[in-house]
Order: sequence, then structure tokens, then C-alpha cells
Amino acid sequence: MAGPGFSSWRRRQRRAWLGVLLGGLAAGAAAGCTPGLLGAGGAVAAGAAQERGFGRAVADTAIRTEINARWLDHDATLVRDLGLSVSEGRVLLTGRTATVERRIAAVRLAWTADGVREVINEIEVGAETAGLEGYACDSWITTRLRSRLVLDESARSIKYSIDTDDGTIYLMGIARDRDELVRVIHHARTLPYVRRVVNHVRLGDATRSRS
Repeated sequence: MAGPGFSSWRRRQRRAWLGVLLGGLAAGAAAGCTPGLLGAGGAVAAGAAQERGFGRAVADTAIRTEINARWLDHDATLVRDLGLSVSEGRVLLTGRTATVERRIAAVRLAWTADGVREVINEIEVGAETAGLEGYACDSWITTRLRSRLVLDESARSIKYSIDTDDGTIYLMGIARDRDELVRVIHHARTLPYVRRVVNHVRLGDATRSRS
């Protein structure tokens, strides 16, 4: 069981990351993505390694670095256009490419990285539609959801990877139980400007559903 020192450390980490979340919310405000009064919490970045295990967190970082390097070597615009998240060797690809061939290349290169157990392909093909304002709104959605999860004691936000693309939220990570997963999805669905929630969160054995 964690002692008083650990609890104090967690509080300090939350305060430190409050500024990061406020910065993301401010970006959304500049784009007009601020309905009503905004609340904010703090994400515990260092805690993610502790929750998953330090070795697993390092391995995931190595996978992400290797995929980005392979993308850069093949086509530098892949790094610019696509989103990449890694959780326990599971790779989630998001974003948009102009052609099917670029999407295939991105997925193929992701599979070649050492340690990859699964590649979840959510890359869309077509012309870019979001624009600068859309990117700012996506950032606001991601930051707002993370702040909700930090403030919700029943949902451990550091266990989740959150990516937003053109109003679609992609969730990946590990839920403690089904009730926690339901709460997380509810938080995501009820945010303004969210069009869809795609859930890749693992509950025990790997599970996947769409909302």
C-alpha cells in the first residue's frame, strides 16, 4: 500500500501538470471551442510508467520511436499527418492520408517495429477537412476529456491513451473493470463537438467496441 510520501508525490505531480492541461484548453479557447465554464485537472505523466510498470512504459516508448523513425525514412509527411499511440505493445494509428497506398505503408512499417503485438488501423483516406481550427478543437476535446478523468476518482486517467481526430475520440488502454470503462466512454460521449467515440480499451482479455 502506498504511504503518505507517495500520496504527497501524486499531489505534486497533479499540480505540475495542471499547467499543461490549461495550455491545451487555452488553445481550444482561441479556436472558439469553449462552451460554458471550463474546469481542469492534472494528468500524472510519471504515474503512467508506475501504473503499467516501468519496463513496459520504456518498451512502448521504444516502439513509438522506432515507428516514427521508419515513417520519417519512408515519407516524412507520415509523421506530420498521422497520430501514433502505444500501450503494452498495442499500436493505434489515427489521422488521415491522401491515398490508400500511404495508409498501407504506414501500417506495414508499424508492424516491422520490434515488440509490436497488435496494430489498430484507424487511418482514414481522403482530403484533409479539419484545418487549423479543427486541430485546435481536437486538442481541446482531448485535454478536456483528460481533465474530466483526472477529476473522476473512479476513472484512472493515466491508464488511457486519448487521441482525437476531426471530432472522433479514440481510446486505448486498460480499464480496471467494466464500470470504469462505461464511465470513461460516458465522459467522452458527453463532451461538446464530439462526433463519435471509438473504444480500443482492453478489459481483461482484449476487447473492442465502437460507439
